[in-house]
Amino acid sequence: MTLLAFAVAVCSVSGVFTRHEKKNNVVQEVAPVEHKEDKPKEKSYLDEAALKAITDSGDRVKKALDERPATVEIPDDQLSEYVSLDGCTIGENGEVEVTASAEALPTSDDKYYYLFDAATYEDGFNTEAEPISKTYKNTEIKLTAALHKGEAQSRLYRKFVVAVKKDDTFKTVSNSSYITNPEALASYNYGGMQQSSKKGLLIDPSRLHEVEDLGVNYATYNIPLNRLLVTGGEGSIAYTYNGVTYYFNGRIIQEYDYLFTNLNSKGVDIAAIILNDVSPSTFPEVTHPDARGGSTAPYYMFNATDEAGVNAIAAITSFLAQRYSDSGHGSVAMWIIGNEVNARKEWNYMAQTDLGTYTAAYARAFRVIYNAIKSTNASAYVYISLDQQWDRNMKNNPDYDGRDLLDTFAATLRNYGDINWGLAQHPYTVPLTDVAFWNGHKLVSNSADTSFITMKNINVLTDYMNGEAMLYNGNVRSIILSEVGYTSTQGDTLQAAAIAYAYSKVAANSSLHAIMFSRQTDAPEEIAHDGLAMGLCTTGGGHKYSYDVFKYMDTNKREEYISFARSIVGVDF
Repeated sequence: MTLLAFAVAVCSVSGVFTRHEKKNNVVQEVAPVEHKEDKPKEKSYLDEAALKAITDSGDRVKKALDERPATVEIPDDQLSEYVSLDGCTIGENGEVEVTASAEALPTSDDKYYYLFDAATYEDGFNTEAEPISKTYKNTEIKLTAALHKGEAQSRLYRKFVVAVKKDDTFKTVSNSSYITNPEALASYNYGGMQQSSKKGLLIDPSRLHEVEDLGVNYATYNIPLNRLLVTGGEGSIAYTYNGVTYYFNGRIIQEYDYLFTNLNSKGVDIAAIILNDVSPSTFPEVTHPDARGGSTAPYYMFNATDEAGVNAIAAITSFLAQRYSDSGHGSVAMWIIGNEVNARKEWNYMAQTDLGTYTAAYARAFRVIYNAIKSTNASAYVYISLDQQWDRNMKNNPDYDGRDLLDTFAATLRNYGDINWGLAQHPYTVPLTDVAFWNGHKLVSNSADTSFITMKNINVLTDYMNGEAMLYNGNVRSIILSEVGYTSTQGDTLQAAAIAYAYSKVAANSSLHAIMFSRQTDAPEEIAHDGLAMGLCTTGGGHKYSYDVFKYMDTNKREEYISFARSIVGVDF
């Protein structure tokens, strides 16, 4: 062993390895080097639970990404209805809430869905405007936006649609919908009294003392707007709505206050008929532009074609609903919008056009009025009014068949978010002078394609309204017979028999809410023009035979007063 080898060996044994070098045959010590042993690992700042949480979180993220809905390329011609808009409601916080769904995520420039709104009179959406809300794309979608109730920019009457941004342009991907629960905003909740029967009457305000004696439960009364609207001045009532002030005739309003309060005190529920007889030269915004000239009808189509029209009809009906919803001025439970609106030429004038255009004009105005009333009084009923023409299919008919208009009206509202509208039907006889409706007529059949609906085949109407296409949330809508009458010109006894039999058919039909007979007192203009004396009383106030029949036909004295009618009608009722 050489001297160098020996030195290395000794140093190794001692546990210290000292490096030696031989230079010029002399061993020199170089700096010792420690022998490195494995050091213990440094302790982590995270305990096992925290580490596990991080790991689990990562797993969840990975799983979520794995389960992320597929992104699909949708052709532009299919894009507009790819997303299903399932609901458009006012939420608990008073915001507009739009819910929607889709099977997958349509490709777009970014990861968002956007919400747009448009006025009822706009056919499309201005996608060059700023969206009012946005949310991350998913198959379950919820978008919210401010409602701005009572402000100039209120969205209560607007419709909503979902869009995506594609090719640097906003494109709609859903159907559109209006708000369908305006009652969520209501301060009142008056839906009428608990009535003992379905008996009603077109009352004579000069003979209110007889209403209680007659046992009237329901009363119809007209509210023609030409009497209400004024331009201001002494005695007018100012009402500011959505930033615009309107004025109502204070004296006329007080007349309605007195009448409605008085009727309510006698246990009578009121069906108020809102009629647009406003002079187009004074308040043109209330009347549809195509109804402002050339009419021989007493009433006109309401205007929902522009901002001024929408705001005006919303303000008028909001004012009426607020005043007559258990607020100290009397209460109206039922509101009928227009009179026999399918009779375009006679009762709801608009220049002649196709059924779809005409019905869309009415439906848009109806929805505005419905939202105005229901956002004030949650339990109020709001009705469309139709006459007895049902499925005539006549060429060159200046009017529309009730069935066709009803179908189109119902589908239009359903397509843009269904609401709980009701039907106010007028099942007069054919012709009007033919009191004995039970004898029938060649135009009155027991099928859905009957030309006319009268009290003989009233079941055709209620069966039709029980069909799936007419239901609301699976339930039959409120149906009232808001006007039907029988003349006494062929004899008081025949008139009384018709009233008794008609009422018995309504009482036995669970789908009918009420029947309002026309009328308490004969109308001189109806006698002069049509030979119709439909009152329970003569023009001088004398009681006809039908007065006591009407009075007792829903009481425990019914048999005593209606038994005579069976031999006339030929039916045991």
